[in-house]
Amino acid sequence: MTEMKADIMQMNRQPVLSGSNLNKTYHSGGRTVHPLQNVSFEVCPGEILGIVGESGSGKSTLLRVISGLECPDSGVLTYKGFHYHGYGPEKTGKFLQMIFQNAYGSFDPRMTMERSLREGSGADRQEILRMICEVGLTEDLLERKPRHLSGGQCQRMSIARALLTHAQILLCDEITSALDVTTQAQVIKLLTEVRAAEDVSIILVSHDLALVSMICDRIMVMQDGYIVDQGKTEDVINAPSDYYTRKLLNSIISV
Repeated sequence: MTEMKADIMQMNRQPVLSGSNLNKTYHSGGRTVHPLQNVSFEVCPGEILGIVGESGSGKSTLLRVISGLECPDSGVLTYKGFHYHGYGPEKTGKFLQMIFQNAYGSFDPRMTMERSLREGSGADRQEILRMICEVGLTEDLLERKPRHLSGGQCQRMSIARALLTHAQILLCDEITSALDVTTQAQVIKLLTEVRAAEDVSIILVSHDLALVSMICDRIMVMQDGYIVDQGKTEDVINAPSDYYTRKLLNSIISV
């Protein structure tokens, strides 16, 4: 390999998004909870990072902090070299977009899908038509309201809306958990396709390690606010370094 090629590969592996020593604490009813404890991560261009863990592990809190919906108590968030912690969604939305588990709830029930897509992105009709075609939907669905779409169609619409903003990073929070198995597989396949077509990076949060292992380049395992295991998907699956990861793997095998 020439020195120039090596330099280019190294540049491509520079993180597009990273977090360093992120901490978050909640106080409620005399109880203190620490959903994030010294969490550090990075995502490279075009990479799909899976974050897995049981309910309460801190994975969804991490996405909310990354997106600007919540502010970390301490730590640093960086996008392409500049620190953005403290930014709210109105600013982070220019470079990253959150896709939620409840796709129906993310749309205004009074609006047609076309109006929702247009207002959420500023895209014109031609661009909207191109994007819904890319996510496997048809033009007639644009005239419907959310309640007249299936769960899978609505989730595809939310992915289209995120991509129409030209965000470089998609944050997916349990986006398949409310779907049937067949539709889950379709949405996962769609994510791999839009990753290539739109050159985006994806962070996929899920409690389902089997599902994450199908699509992600790397996996990060969280427990009680800590990262307990991380690495390339094949390494985490074949040689987990933590007991908790092995427990998650065993739960897959026993099903």
